Amino acid sequence: MKKKWQVLDQEISFQGFFRLVKYKIRHELFAGGWSAPIEREILERGHAAAVLPYDAKTDSVLLIEQFRAGAMNDKNGPWLVEFIAGMVEEGETAEDVVRREAIEEAGITLQDIHYITTYYPTPGGCSETISLYWAHADLSKAGGYFGLSSEGEDIRAFVLSFKDALALVDDGKLNNSLAIILLLWFQRIRQSLLKNQS
Repeated sequence: MKKKWQVLDQEISFQGFFRLVKYKIRHELFAGGWSAPIEREILERGHAAAVLPYDAKTDSVLLIEQFRAGAMNDKNGPWLVEFIAGMVEEGETAEDVVRREAIEEAGITLQDIHYITTYYPTPGGCSETISLYWAHADLSKAGGYFGLSSEGEDIRAFVLSFKDALALVDDGKLNNSLAIILLLWFQRIRQSLLKNQS
């Protein structure tokens, strides 16, 4: 049975690049009855979509690297290896986003886009969801420097064999949830794609 919750009060605590909203809420308890009112600050940043571009001819994927302010305290520095991703803008679908971002962030055109899942990366404090996709792409001439200067982007796109990309997870050099989930999920279907290629 679906449980209920109530928003008793809410106020915007901060509005900038992101919005922080303070909620007073209560919810039904597993054992019955209702919780006492609790206060939670929730980061409202919209929703995102990401894609793993795959070239079955070369068994390779395209990754990007860019500066991430949230990782400034990381022991390896704030330049993170990721997959193409972007925020869903008004009037766009998540699939529209990955098509657009593939051109903006890597200069490639995606073919046969496949939906994987949508998940909450940090639901304890953020309302954002991320929709994940994989797509066929010709990566034979991919790579270079991309991004929109109007958005402060400085992006390096590069191609790695799937095996080398997966090794980045084991080495701890690929350390963001979106990229780890995409690679580990894609590992499950990769062999069938390679069989179809031969």
